[in-house]
Amino acid sequence: MKIAISAAGPSLDAEVDPRFGRCQYFVIVDPQTMELEALENSNVAAAGGAGISTAQMIANKGVEVVLTGNCGPNAYQTLSAAGVQVITGVTGRIGDAIEAFKAGKLQESRQPSVDAHFGMGATPGMGRGMGMGRGMGMGRGMGMSAGIAPVAGPAPQAISPDQEIEMLKSQAQTLGQQLSEIQRRLEELEKGK
Repeated sequence: MKIAISAAGPSLDAEVDPRFGRCQYFVIVDPQTMELEALENSNVAAAGGAGISTAQMIANKGVEVVLTGNCGPNAYQTLSAAGVQVITGVTGRIGDAIEAFKAGKLQESRQPSVDAHFGMGATPGMGRGMGMGRGMGMGRGMGMSAGIAPVAGPAPQAISPDQEIEMLKSQAQTLGQQLSEIQRRLEELEKGK
């Protein structure tokens, strides 16, 4: 089993980075052997689509679980579709986070913990337009503003049934579009054989 932890540095002594898509590093660990791979995140300064690109990169590494401070809707959806378990609200040292996971103290997140563009900061012109995600994420507008990371893990947000219905409709629409795009690409590849 491989676990990926969003990290501020490339070691077990580094702190968990509260951002997933724009974290500085990932520390990928086998929790049984404690074999470690430090991976610099090439998407840290991406203009857009960092969450999706980072999630794909992590899924391609064969990771089964992600430990992070926060995970936005696009990254969460990409990881979930790849069968990767997402655990948010993780803070502290990487080594301590791994021990907490091994002890069963961390629970899987059932939804994104922040809205889209959480880790982008307040740079003018960044992440406010119709980028690669086409503005159809599952964000509920309840994340932190200006990319300010919480000191502790995010508190669970209660949502009304109407909000949940809208979120699920949006998710279904996004999944439908992704499925159509996958089907189109499959047909294109099969014709090219």
